[in-house]
Amino acid sequence: MKVKTIRNDQERNIAFDIRKRVFVEEQQVPLELEIDEHEEKAVHFLLYNGEQACGAGRFRIADGIGKAERICVLPDARGKGSGRLIMEAIEEYAKEHGVPAVKLGAQIHAIPFYERLGYTVISDEFLDAGIPHKMMKKTF
Repeated sequence: MKVKTIRNDQERNIAFDIRKRVFVEEQQVPLELEIDEHEEKAVHFLLYNGEQACGAGRFRIADGIGKAERICVLPDARGKGSGRLIMEAIEEYAKEHGVPAVKLGAQIHAIPFYERLGYTVISDEFLDAGIPHKMMKKTF
C-alpha cells in the first residue's frame, strides 16, 4: 500500500467518493457537512492498495498548526495498517513544511488508534455531525 498526495481533480473526486462512502453512507453524516469550505485550501491524500484507491484524508493549517481531517478507509482495507499509512504521510508532509504539531478531532472509538500514533487528548467530548469526538494533538 502507498499514499499519494492528490495532484488533480480526478484524484480529488476519488477521495471525495471514498469519503462519501465512509462518512455519508456508513456513518450518516450529511453531505453538506462532509464536503465543506476547506476543500480548496486543504492538501488531500489518497491511499492505494495496488491500483485501487481505498483510503483518504486531508491536511490544512488551522490556528498556526496542522490539522488532519477526514481520515477514512474503506471496509476491505481496514485493520491492515491503512489508517497509519495515511497519518504517517500527513505527518511527513507537515514536518516537511515546518509545521510543529498536528491536531485532529477523533471519533471516540478511534482514540486508541490515534494514541498508538502518539496523539494525546486535549479536549472534552464534543459532537461533530452528531458523532462524539475529542480533540487530539501530537507535537513533533
